Amino acid sequence: MKQNPPQSGPAKLVLASTSRYRRELLSRLGLPFEVLSPDVDETPLPDESPSATALRLSVLKAQAAASTCPDALIIGSDQVLMLDSAQLGKPGNFDKAFAQLKTMQGKAMVFHTALSLLNSRTGHIQTRDVPTVVHIRPLTDAQIEAYLKKETPYDCAGSAKSEALGIALMTRMDSPDPTALIGLPLMALTEMLLNEGVDVLTWPAST
Repeated sequence: MKQNPPQSGPAKLVLASTSRYRRELLSRLGLPFEVLSPDVDETPLPDESPSATALRLSVLKAQAAASTCPDALIIGSDQVLMLDSAQLGKPGNFDKAFAQLKTMQGKAMVFHTALSLLNSRTGHIQTRDVPTVVHIRPLTDAQIEAYLKKETPYDCAGSAKSEALGIALMTRMDSPDPTALIGLPLMALTEMLLNEGVDVLTWPAST
């Protein structure tokens, strides 16, 4: 994609998400950013594919922040987890997390992590779906219980933190971007920012 020239004056960077995982990931790029909480209905539409759901919601989250941030590069992201033909969300508690991992053990699932970058100054938006296939090893009930008590990953879709002890539940991960599984594909975001004239490697000189 052709890169846009640097904007006249630096546009602020806004993360349209209150996820602490996305905040931590974005912090890795060393750019200053603000955080807004988008008010978006995350209910999937009838017959909508997982990829389409994730992409649509990532766009809506970025657009929701545009009205209060008219001069910003706004990041929207959403993740949809599919196991067989079922969509799995955040478990919220031990019992639901145990049931998720019990169902997932010995199987492969697909995380669709969608990313949108909206330039609210120009209206230009970039989108991408970064899929990750995760294979979960066969697990005993005792192993599942021990993991959940140690890590309490109740705010994670799939009930496991790949960046922490949850990696021990997995036998294989196939993804073009390992940060996508955690919630924000930094490789794709770096490219999108560069297309908007923001080079994270030379910032702030480039802006």
